[in-house]
Amino acid sequence: MKTNRKNLLCVALASFALSFNTASAQKSADTYKNIEFKMAEVQEPVIPNYSINLKDFGAVNGGYVLNTKAFADAIDALSKKGGGKLVIPPGIWLTGPIILKSNIELHAERGALIKFSTDKSLYPIIETSFEGLNTWRCISPIYGKNLENIAFTGNGVWDGSGEAWRQVKKSKLTDEQWKKFVASGGVLNEKKDSWYPSEQYLKGAKGADQNIRLDLKTKEDFEAIHDFLRPVLVSIQNSKRVLFDGPVFQNSPAWNIHPLLIEDLIVRNITVRNPWFSQNGDGLDVESCKNVVIENSSFDVGDDAICIKSGKDKDGRDRGVPCENIIVKNNIVYHGHGGVTVGSEMSGGVKNLHVSNCTFMGTDVGLRFKSTRGRGGVVENIYISDVFMTDIPSQAISFDLYYGGKSIAETLAEGGNTVSTKAIPVNEETPQFKNIVIKNITIKGAQQAVFLQGLPEMNLENIEITNLIAKAQKGFSIIDANGIKISNAQLDIEAKNAFEIYNTKNLSLKNIEFNPSSSNAITINGEASKNIDLSGSSANFSKTTTIDKNVPKKAVKF
Repeated sequence: MKTNRKNLLCVALASFALSFNTASAQKSADTYKNIEFKMAEVQEPVIPNYSINLKDFGAVNGGYVLNTKAFADAIDALSKKGGGKLVIPPGIWLTGPIILKSNIELHAERGALIKFSTDKSLYPIIETSFEGLNTWRCISPIYGKNLENIAFTGNGVWDGSGEAWRQVKKSKLTDEQWKKFVASGGVLNEKKDSWYPSEQYLKGAKGADQNIRLDLKTKEDFEAIHDFLRPVLVSIQNSKRVLFDGPVFQNSPAWNIHPLLIEDLIVRNITVRNPWFSQNGDGLDVESCKNVVIENSSFDVGDDAICIKSGKDKDGRDRGVPCENIIVKNNIVYHGHGGVTVGSEMSGGVKNLHVSNCTFMGTDVGLRFKSTRGRGGVVENIYISDVFMTDIPSQAISFDLYYGGKSIAETLAEGGNTVSTKAIPVNEETPQFKNIVIKNITIKGAQQAVFLQGLPEMNLENIEITNLIAKAQKGFSIIDANGIKISNAQLDIEAKNAFEIYNTKNLSLKNIEFNPSSSNAITINGEASKNIDLSGSSANFSKTTTIDKNVPKKAVKF
């Protein structure tokens, strides 16, 4: 009888192990299914099977006792054992910066809230990278560099206390919210339309290029504007095998999660939250990383949600490390300036990016590509499919090569995107976007369906958009582009003009259906226009196309 029970137990354990392995294999297969480029499976961190509890190191629950030493002592104890899991139990755990070490898993149990102190003196300034530039910033609440095997797991919450760090614009708040900010302390600018946490912050903001003071050189110079140098919530740099799986990351001083120079990065099953009015409140900024999976996560943030970057201008080109081999699958974005964004800091290049099965609801832009002269870098081999967007207040798909640091909503409010007819010489500072496939896209409500704008000296090149269903106020703008193929598009456009085409070469429209009945549904302008093929649809576009007199003869085929 005992033998039979033992055999049954062995069979049960074997069956469980088989089912677990099968489920894991299936999950892995789903992640890498239908990827258009060769990519090694991303390696997960290997954490030793040893765990300790934060409370065993003197941590005090309640949010009023600083637990910085408890976190440091616990991480040191794990490190001396070769690594392991630090369990953070339910409770409110106030702390200063947490400095990571290799082979560590931070497991925040459901009910755990790790709240970072608002005392800025606890965050010394360090040499780091922010917005793609080498600079000085306050150390991040969660910081690690030159590490291996780091994991954030559990269903707890990591809160960066960003309200103590960020500037807030009056235009983004209700009257009641604005009154509360003004009454809480801080200072206002001269126009009384922006609130700053301190005089030191306001001093630092004056003369800044976006959020970087390019005029300051020494550590002492930066110390004088310490409050302005707000950090990202999670900064992990130059490391291997990093995992985010399960927790909530929210309320960051600047960007939320910033993996920089990481090889083998997995982000899954996490929630990223920032107030919608948070300045530079990005969700996830993946910079110069190789072999990345981002899946099954949700974002509700104040700036771009999922961002792919590789450094800015000369600093990015000197680093010369692209962001490559990236899978973005099964994510939801509720609010943000962009659902998935490439750039504007892309000076090291971006290549081999797959995006699929994502939903964007109310993001300023859905798919956002941005750069400007001076960046350099090449963005290529981008594959996007099965993306569903609703209530996009500006451009659902946007390529903007004149990016000036503002959201598209702000750009449109100031009169729209820049258009320049003057080409300048091509050099290492010229950004390039090419070989991009976008298919199976649904847009239900947008200010504009698609905006494609290259540079006169470096056109957008080889972009395919197929199987598009779009309901929007405006249709397509195609400017300074070469090799654009648009097919199988159903357009419900309010404007009389569905396509505005300017200085575009080698363009084909096939199987296009749209509702405007006016005589200028398609307009073509620009003396550089060439080889525009409108013959591939059942509609007779010759009757609904207006061709400007400066377009060369025989440039358009019906």
